[in-house]
Amino acid sequence: MIYVKLRDLMTIQCHLSEESIPFALPAIGREEIESVCRVLESGWLTTGEEARKFEREFAAAVEAPHAVAVNSATAGLHLALEALGIGPGDRVLVPTWTFTATAEVVHHVGATVELVDVDESTLLLDLDAVERRMREEMSVRAVIPVHFAGQTCDMQRLMAMARHYGVAVIEDAAHAFPATCGGRPVGSLGDATVFSFYATKTITTGEGGMVTTAESALAERMRTMRLHGIDRDVFDRYRRPGATWHYDVVDAGFKYNLTDMAAAIGRVQLVRAEKLRAARERIATYYLESLADLPLRLPAYRDERDLHAWHLFVIQLLDTVPVDRDTLSTELARRSIGTSVHFRPLHHHPFWKRHATYPGGLPRADRAFERVLSLPLYATLTDMQARRVVQALREILGAGHLGCREDGATHERAAA
Repeated sequence: MIYVKLRDLMTIQCHLSEESIPFALPAIGREEIESVCRVLESGWLTTGEEARKFEREFAAAVEAPHAVAVNSATAGLHLALEALGIGPGDRVLVPTWTFTATAEVVHHVGATVELVDVDESTLLLDLDAVERRMREEMSVRAVIPVHFAGQTCDMQRLMAMARHYGVAVIEDAAHAFPATCGGRPVGSLGDATVFSFYATKTITTGEGGMVTTAESALAERMRTMRLHGIDRDVFDRYRRPGATWHYDVVDAGFKYNLTDMAAAIGRVQLVRAEKLRAARERIATYYLESLADLPLRLPAYRDERDLHAWHLFVIQLLDTVPVDRDTLSTELARRSIGTSVHFRPLHHHPFWKRHATYPGGLPRADRAFERVLSLPLYATLTDMQARRVVQALREILGAGHLGCREDGATHERAAA
């Protein structure tokens, strides 16, 4: 009964999406639904064997020795900072071009958020500015690079300078699974790497996240602190053969564990991850080819040899565009095409104006913010929907009709 109702809901959503093109849509299929039903029937819903299997499988996928499943990427960032001993008196470098979660966790551990500008073409962290801050400010203890839109920062350079100055690196890889840098998967590069499985991300568990690390002590500390600072999780206390109720609280921890229901969805999505990524890449390639003659700055590759996760497709309007960003978004909405903005820089928000430092200003982020717009990009976006997005942009920007083959040969979507 549960399966039938969920399947009918998905069918309705598919029919609606032919008319309205949402900005984001998860790729949920029969296997994900069946995996949740299996957990529901098992009698064990919270963190247990399913979550542990997900951890092992994810760690193998990113070639990391340890993976810790959590209920959000925000929780993962918080745990990583706490495990590394970051606190009052420390400064943490954060790109202003990110969601507030990247910075708020620094505030929660009592450290100072120091915002850094970005490269205007890629919107990735400006590593020249990072190196200057590390060299000039002895209190910089950590840096959180954000792999924006699915593309990685130059981790080889960043790790080299971080090791030189004794600074920890916590990667915000909420957009970047699966992706590579220098031939290595994201998740095997920094001191800790944090992934998001939020509903709009490249793979999803509805809500959820994962932290990977090569350091056994970090992983053990995060496992303890994710569940109230207790030395044994509840599955061990109640379901292991010969288990007893006894446990010790070794620190004041948090409630950051991932449920088995969420992990079951994640395990299915993990198997499908490369197929889903390839589908997004085909759409991105179509956009890049079809929008190349418009007055837009299209996403730029930092290094074409790296695997791009293509979580977002972010355009920037050039000075010759006849409309501003908000007007373009409104006009696309009138055509039932969803868009978003990634991101309003942190230093534009009232809280971070008061609680972050950013000496010298952040001019490149300021300029980019007025120009950016994120287009629909997800694995289940159809050929017809992608053509509608391009045609709408050409009409609004006064560039005439879409010149592409009617058979859709310029873009084929991988089976989701």
